[in-house]
Parts: sequence; C-alpha cells; structure tokens
Amino acid sequence: MGVLNSGPRSSCDDRPVTSPHRVPEQPSPQHNHAHAHSHAHGPAAPVSKHLRKVIAAVLIPFAAAVAVGLVVLWPGGAPAHERTGVGFDRQTQQAKVANVDKVDCKDVNAAQLPVDGETPPVKDPATGEGGAALCEKATVEVTSGKDKGRTFIEVVQPGAPRQLREGQEVVVAYAPDAPHDLQYSVTDVNRKFPMALLAGIFAVAVVVVGRLRGVMALVALALSFAVLTLFILPAILQGSNPLLVAVVGASAIMLIALYICHGLTARTSVAVIGTLISLLLIGLLGSLFIGWASLSGNTDDSTGLIHGLYPHIDMSGLLLAGVIIGSLGVLDDVTVTQTSAVWELHQADPTMSAKQLYRAGIRIGRDHIASVVNTLVLAYAGAALPLLLLFSIAQSSVGTVANSELVAEEIVRTLVGSIGLVASVPVTTALAALVVSADRTGVGAEAGASAPVRSGRGRRRRAKA
Repeated sequence: MGVLNSGPRSSCDDRPVTSPHRVPEQPSPQHNHAHAHSHAHGPAAPVSKHLRKVIAAVLIPFAAAVAVGLVVLWPGGAPAHERTGVGFDRQTQQAKVANVDKVDCKDVNAAQLPVDGETPPVKDPATGEGGAALCEKATVEVTSGKDKGRTFIEVVQPGAPRQLREGQEVVVAYAPDAPHDLQYSVTDVNRKFPMALLAGIFAVAVVVVGRLRGVMALVALALSFAVLTLFILPAILQGSNPLLVAVVGASAIMLIALYICHGLTARTSVAVIGTLISLLLIGLLGSLFIGWASLSGNTDDSTGLIHGLYPHIDMSGLLLAGVIIGSLGVLDDVTVTQTSAVWELHQADPTMSAKQLYRAGIRIGRDHIASVVNTLVLAYAGAALPLLLLFSIAQSSVGTVANSELVAEEIVRTLVGSIGLVASVPVTTALAALVVSADRTGVGAEAGASAPVRSGRGRRRRAKA
C-alpha cells in the first residue's frame, strides 16, 4: 500500500520544491506560523495508513477486474474476411507518378464527365480564346507489392478535385478481378511524410515544454493507442459486446495514462476514482438516451460498410462505446486538475476543513467547466461541419436538423459527455477534500498543534538579521 501516498512528487514532476528550511526575508505572521512547521513548504506528507487502505480497497479490486476483463475479452487479432473492394475494404499499394502529359479529353475517352455530359472548354492562356478541354494523362508506376515496377495510365479531368504532378507519391487500389489494364487506379495521395513530420514536431514540443513529464505523457499516449488498436477494435470485430469492451479498454487506458503521467500517489488515485464515477454516469446516460432516441448508430457509408461486413456487431453499442472513449481524455484533464487544486489548497493552508476545501476547489472547477464544455461542443461541431453545411444549404429548420439521426447522434454524444464532465468537478473535488482533510498524520495534523508565539519585535529582529 506504500505506493498510494501523496508525499514525494512523481518522477515526471519537474516543478522546483521550496526548501523547508528557507526563511523569507520579511515573513508575515501567517507565514511565520507556517514556517514553524516547515512541512507545509515541502512535498506533501504521506497520507495515513487508514486512508491508504481505503483507497487500495477501492482501486485494487477495480484494477484486478480490468485485468481480468482484458484477459477474457482479448481478441488475439482482427478476424479475417474476403475483401469487398468497396471503400476502405480494398487492397492498396504504393505508387509514384512517373510522367504527366496534357491531352485532349476526347482523345483519351475520359469517362468522368460533368453532370451536363459536356467537357468544359479550356481557355488558351496566351490568347484567352476557348479551345479543346485538356485532361491530364498520368503514367503511374507501382512501387510496392507483387507488381512492383508495373505502370498504368490514370486520366484526370480538368475539374477534378485532385490533380496529379510528376514525382508525386500516391496510393493505388488493386482489383484482382478487373481486366488487366483496369486493375490499378489512383485512390489517394501518400501523406505519410508530412503526417510523420507533424507528429515529430508535436513530440518535440511536448518534450521541450513538458520535460520528463512530457516524455511520460508520450509514453502513456503510445500505450493508450496500443490498447485501442490491439484490444478495443479487434475485440469489437470479434463480436464482443462493444459497451463492455469500451468500459474495460477505457478503464485500462485511464489507469495507464494517469499513473504513468502523475505517479502512484493518493492524489492520482483520487483522480482515478473521480474519473471512474464520471465514466459510469456517462455510460448510464448514454445507454438510456441512445435507446430512448432510437439511435441505430448506422448512419453513414462507413458504419454501413462495417454493418455489412460484420452484421453481428451491435451498432448502437458501438455508438455508446464511442461516447465513453471520446469523453475519457477530457475527463482525465478535469479530474487531475481538480484533485491537484484541492491538494495545493491544503498545502497552502493545512487548517482548512473539508467544507472549506470543497468550496475553494469548486470555485476553480466552475471556470474549468465553462471552458471544457465549450471545447467539447466545438470539437463535435467542427467534426460535423460538412454535415451542418448540407443542412444549411437545404434551408432546413433547426428542429428538422436536430431530429435527423446524423445530428441527433452528435447532440446526444455532446450532451452526455458534457453532463459527465460537469458532474466530475463536484464529485472529484468532494473526494479530494474528504481524503486530504481526513489525513491527520502529515501537514494537517501538525498545523493544528500550537506553534511558538513570537512577538512582532522578535520577528522584525529576525528579518533584519
């Protein structure tokens, strides 16, 4: 149980610790009293053995249940299936544009014509006069797979959203059942390098600003992503209940991320308990309102393809799993912040009661609620922006838009997650206030003892010295 302490800060905390024996030049009366008990300025004292037992009694069975859930539900990889060749479910290879020529669209028998069936003329840049429409005839070379070195022709019309250039790396789809000349086609641009560069800049920024704690945050992020890709997604595809998988996976991510970044301390354990309670609330509300609003979770091409490939997957359960996992990251931020705020308030004034700590902490939490809820709503609105534009073009009323299943899913997702975030503030603040004020073995207990009384003249003489 010794790991559950609020004493020395975790190894990823680089904040300087004030020396417990350093005397300010001009101490105030309050500060002089606190200095008589120098623990208030150093690391937090370990919590009592009783509190460690209470925290361990809650978290050890929970962690054991999560471990058992991981073992029982572990999928062992995604199930195999025959590729349909539709959307993302098709074979792809890497390729490179070897050459691009401008040709008359009629000469290459361009198949993709505008809606009116006519190819728009292209103006001559020198004379400004209209002429024949020019298409791009790109020679593309496959650079991976069994057909490496093979070339094919890709025709791109003038008004196509994606134009090709010589030397550009692209992704091509492979259809083995198609005629030989039509087996390969360009489907996307290869963005691996800019994406990897952006990820590298992000990692450097996190490490430079966060130092060791930033490194630990990146480690936690990698492990969280591993849980998502190696456990949550394959387990759902294997037919396990999406809600159960999400709860186990989200709990594992929560334990990994919080303890790696913030250390095995009582402070972190209180944040874990607060996050767990909030996740349970989100799960209950999400299950209630997804069922009540008759949300199927099958609303677009991607979910339709998933349902077609794996009809046994509960799509409404998958929607609820997404709500839980999506809310987890912001919940971690709120609960850790509130717990740390209460701990710091206690260290600043060890004589504060649990009620006083709660009131002070909740004032901090109100500001946090306002910013976090706004962030969550805008994040979901930004993701659904193209959909909202479509409704705006159709001049649909607000009621009609909100009633459509596509938008209703986002509304339920946003509101359920926001309710959980709002609830996490008083829950976590109350837990932290009770735990830190109930401890009588460290700063709080010693601050209650009578301190030596010094006269004002004595204090001035000491300051002068």
